[in-house]
Amino acid sequence: MLNSERGLEIMPKTIRELADELKVSKQTIQYHYQRLPTKNQQKDSQGTNMISLTAERIIRDKVAKPLVAKDQQIGSKKATKTSKKNNELIATLRREIEDLKSQRDKQLATKDQQISSKDRQIDHLTKLIDQQQQLQLATVAEDRHLKERLRKLDGPVEDFESIEKSQVSKTDGAKKQAAKNITNKKWWHFW
Repeated sequence: MLNSERGLEIMPKTIRELADELKVSKQTIQYHYQRLPTKNQQKDSQGTNMISLTAERIIRDKVAKPLVAKDQQIGSKKATKTSKKNNELIATLRREIEDLKSQRDKQLATKDQQISSKDRQIDHLTKLIDQQQQLQLATVAEDRHLKERLRKLDGPVEDFESIEKSQVSKTDGAKKQAAKNITNKKWWHFW
């Protein structure tokens, strides 16, 4: 036979060669070869089954259809497994996202509580500072008022420290006098 396109003579193939080429078992090729019409079955001089170009096309068509279907099944099984894994991964990631959102919400709620607590503390401290300032102003005003009254009563007002020093010195003098009186009352002084 001549291949008109290439100008080459095409040799018939053996069952093994075609099986290797199609990547199927020899039994598969043998099965389809035996079901060919007898005009397409050839043998060489040694009695080996030879597959002509026409027989090869028929066998390729019959073997290729199940291979395509099998590849599609394998592909769909792989796609199913892949989509299952992807769905599981997506579900896992969604659960993790929900967990993270929940943790974030809890943390934000805790922070909100802490902030409101700090706000209450700040308000309380501000009120205390206001009260302290008002008391200090009231004390200063009362101190001025008392100094004014004292000035009216006694004339010039002495400094508070000088008054305190004079009071301390008076009490110290009284203590010294009392101590002298005690020592003078001892019995041997009377002789």
